[in-house]
Amino acid sequence: MKDVRVVEVFKSSQGGGNPAPIVIDAEGLDAEQMTAIARAYGHESGFVFAAGERTGSDYQFRFFVPLHEMSMCGHATIGTVWLLHTLGKLKNHQLSIDTISGTVTAQVHDTAGEPPFIEISQPVGVIEPLSKPELREQIIRAIGLDAEDILDLPFLNAATSRVKTLIPVKTPERLDAARPDSARIEALCKALDSTGFYLFCPHPGAPRQFDSRQFPKASGYPEDAATGIAATALAFGLLNYGLIESSTEPVLIHQGRAMGRPSDIYVRFDLDQTNTPRGCFVGGYSAFADNQTPSGEAHG
Repeated sequence: MKDVRVVEVFKSSQGGGNPAPIVIDAEGLDAEQMTAIARAYGHESGFVFAAGERTGSDYQFRFFVPLHEMSMCGHATIGTVWLLHTLGKLKNHQLSIDTISGTVTAQVHDTAGEPPFIEISQPVGVIEPLSKPELREQIIRAIGLDAEDILDLPFLNAATSRVKTLIPVKTPERLDAARPDSARIEALCKALDSTGFYLFCPHPGAPRQFDSRQFPKASGYPEDAATGIAATALAFGLLNYGLIESSTEPVLIHQGRAMGRPSDIYVRFDLDQTNTPRGCFVGGYSAFADNQTPSGEAHG
């Protein structure tokens, strides 16, 4: 039996974080066994393999949710790098990781007296209008809200690694009131070529801060406490909406409050000489979870 360590990623000062079961020596595990581990714990799970010699990378990571393999998982990547660093397995503070969605660069910022802060790279975001804008009312009903709860902005499909449908909500109170209908969300995501609905609203009185919730298409649970690649997609969506300016100042995205797991996700743009994003970095803090045993209940 492989050793599984559970890491809580994107922890905030209030606690929270999204648990990620991690296996740092996954050699010999097949897809069925990795899916079974994710199902037993009820979370996105990360698995570490040696990188292929031709890639020149340091590691290969694979990611599974209770129902299937994922091409990329931001919080599981960050949690895995944090675990490797914490256990003294890393030779450098920068490493290259092969994933199904492409190669990711990770950076460990380890300042004396402070917990390690891990960032990973993501490519420039792709933003598109919905292919079926007539589904707007159905989307609003599927998340348990009314039209007056939604900002007068279009819904967008945004992606750095996987497509998320961005849904602008007026206030944190209305955001917290959303109640997802998972079956309807799955059907709508299929129609929209999306992997989940990412609701967001401005965080009151705080520039470049936003509250969010993620309702996945079909992962085996109704909601995520923190979703790194959805946050990167949102950051590029915010630029498209004109809600933020292009800057190296991080965007702070709060997620998980409605689940009782308040989490903080930091996104900063990688800008070229014309101040145009050529990608971004998503980062956060991690810690070992108190509960290291399989439960399958933490998403609740």
